[in-house]
Amino acid sequence: MLRRTALSALAATTLFAVTTACSADADSSAAAKDGTTTVTLALDWTPNTNHTGIYVAQAKGWFKDAGINLRIIPYGSTAPETLIANHKADFGISYQEGVTTARAAGQDITSVYAVTQKTDVTVSVRADRTDITSPKDLDGKTYAGFGAPYEKPLLQKVIKNAGGTGDFKQVTLNTSAYAALYAGKADFAMPMPTWEGLEARLSGKPLKDFQLSDYGFPAIYSTLIASSDQFLKKNPAVAKKFLAAVDKGYRYAADDPDRAADLLIAANKSVLTNTKLVKESSELLAKEYYKAADGTTGTQSAARWKAFADFEYGAGLLVDANGKKLTKAPDTSTFFTDAYLPDTK
Repeated sequence: MLRRTALSALAATTLFAVTTACSADADSSAAAKDGTTTVTLALDWTPNTNHTGIYVAQAKGWFKDAGINLRIIPYGSTAPETLIANHKADFGISYQEGVTTARAAGQDITSVYAVTQKTDVTVSVRADRTDITSPKDLDGKTYAGFGAPYEKPLLQKVIKNAGGTGDFKQVTLNTSAYAALYAGKADFAMPMPTWEGLEARLSGKPLKDFQLSDYGFPAIYSTLIASSDQFLKKNPAVAKKFLAAVDKGYRYAADDPDRAADLLIAANKSVLTNTKLVKESSELLAKEYYKAADGTTGTQSAARWKAFADFEYGAGLLVDANGKKLTKAPDTSTFFTDAYLPDTK
């Protein structure tokens, strides 16, 4: 949920080159001379374990078997939501807040696959902070965040539900969350336990976490795959084949996280140099995040989409296409679809 806070010039240049060269729009699914269909997928960050299923499916040849030539667009200055809504990418890695905000504003974007079924963000403090045993103890403390509009109302809700007043100071992160906490620049942050939380422990700077759901905050699809209605309606068969390969990849990652991590690392050797971190992240995601309580992967809940949109609306965070605040909570039934998932789970 918390990302897109930095950008390398190389990634930006690569993104521009890829999007300019392929001019990916809804017609990018046209069959190539070899009979395959080119499908573009925009990443939300540099390759990491949230993307494991994609790279597994690619390494195993499952996209190729489905007749798909997958072109991965590196993370760049333009958010995946923007690329999707403007039909410059067929699919993209996104998150529930990103899709909710964009769709409420009338943009053409729809979530089609929930990568993580459990909220992958926590309120965290240094593990040795004995003075902080509950979010209510964060009153008057300093929060290190990313400057996203939803951070303050989210934290206020959690703190108030824990018995506090919700009053705290804010600073913007220019380093990792755990580094900021251990440097004394802030008292609490909201890192991803499947990556930064593990990185903190491996660095000898462990964190103490408070789960959002334990304090009445609705569950969030922290990582998902989105597309546009235009692409889905024009290319339903391609969308189903793409998501069938994706689902097979994430199921593999859930069942064999160690081998899946090897495949992810092999495809991204220059980026994923901390193999221990990747392995531990893969194990944690497989154990707690990829599969829903009923064992399904990729599926989404109407109740979860409504609950989060209601929160954002109540906090005054949702605006229409003209930038005016919505006067009623949006109908989230069109914000997501499970219609393109494999028929059998």
